[in-house]
Amino acid sequence: FHSPSFGNILSNTLILSIANLGFSLPLPILLALALNECKSRVVSKTVQMVTYAPYFLSTVIMVSLLIQWSSSYGGLFNNILGLLGVEPVNLFGHAKYFRSTYIVSGIWQYTGFNSIIYLAALSSVDVSLYEAAKIDGASKLQKIWHIDLPSVLPTIIILLILNCGQIMNIGFDKVYLMQTDLNLQTSEIIATYTYKVGLLDMDFSYATAVGLFNSAVNLILLTSVNKISRKFSETSLW
Repeated sequence: FHSPSFGNILSNTLILSIANLGFSLPLPILLALALNECKSRVVSKTVQMVTYAPYFLSTVIMVSLLIQWSSSYGGLFNNILGLLGVEPVNLFGHAKYFRSTYIVSGIWQYTGFNSIIYLAALSSVDVSLYEAAKIDGASKLQKIWHIDLPSVLPTIIILLILNCGQIMNIGFDKVYLMQTDLNLQTSEIIATYTYKVGLLDMDFSYATAVGLFNSAVNLILLTSVNKISRKFSETSLW
């Protein structure tokens, strides 16, 4: 707590985790709802294949692609900016671009795969509910709001609770691979700091204390969110 870097590292971890959670939770739900409403099997399967594929790329390959695409010399991203008349941007050379790069790449990599569980929940909805809604003259939006969303709500709550319990454990691999000396101000998080202090600097006791703090915060968040969920709904982990 008295370390000069404590405030910066904690804020980086929380900002990155909360922002990542804010996008990673609703977007797979929206994709699942859209695929569920799609009547064309060809279009549905094509979209699923395209959105699922990035998940099966390893973190090393994915970060390598990001570095190549953002290269100032022939990079895809900067070539597109050049066509639009915008100056090239070094995404890994400025601290202000790290968070947006991390979050957008996470959306690209995980949204399709994370939508599978919601598609599974939607597939179990009773068809008679849709037929009754159609007879009553309900629109597609009304069907989604009154049938689809209530059907996947328990799944959403469970995943939200689990994600809140991991909010301090944002992925080490990807952050560490994307980290450079130029973006360290916003990219240094608890996981990378623990690695550097514990394994590189050989200060095992201090690294253990940092890890214990991390786990304690996750435990408090998990129990708190679960208690709130149990109070306001019928869904909880225990």
